[in-house]
Amino acid sequence: MEIPTLEREYVSRGFSAVAGVDEVGRGPLAGPVVCAAVVMPLSDALLVAGVNDSKKLSAKKRELLAERIRAAALAYAIEEVGADVIDEINILQATRLCMKRAVEKLSPPADMVLTDGNMTLDIGLPQRSVVKGDALVYSIGAASILAKVHRDALMRDYAALYPEYGFERNAGYGTAEHIRAIREVGICPIHRRTFVTKFWDGREKT
Repeated sequence: MEIPTLEREYVSRGFSAVAGVDEVGRGPLAGPVVCAAVVMPLSDALLVAGVNDSKKLSAKKRELLAERIRAAALAYAIEEVGADVIDEINILQATRLCMKRAVEKLSPPADMVLTDGNMTLDIGLPQRSVVKGDALVYSIGAASILAKVHRDALMRDYAALYPEYGFERNAGYGTAEHIRAIREVGICPIHRRTFVTKFWDGREKT
């Protein structure tokens, strides 16, 4: 995974800034979807060892790698799309929008984009999606780590505002504890209404 094979292939074709893009948070009941785009240096001397799919790493390892990735990156950007937009346009379109914004925020800009999964973005750049890219493509793995660390920190902040739901433990995912809290006290402003219809009785916390 530490060898950016696909990125180097595109550089050999004439591209100079190949960005990896990934998202975190498509499945939770609460909180934003978070996307990161990152252009990493490709020389052996500057590679960040240990980059992998963020879900396969411990929290401590992700934090350490995120710090190293931010320090090494030629460019990176992180974007959020919140629950209100997710409810309005659905999670797939919200994820596409989030990825697009992250790519467009890169400075200096990318000239080739590699996305995780099967995602086509509305951008004016060449792009390629890679199934399981977060585990197979160096820059996508780096993006997944940045997005995961950012979102986890954000959900810890939300946990202080809305302590009933255990966001610091579940990051907004539908654990038994989280669902029980929704049934007992209702939803809060960061909940995705379209995701909680099966067990939400209409009550809201302000």
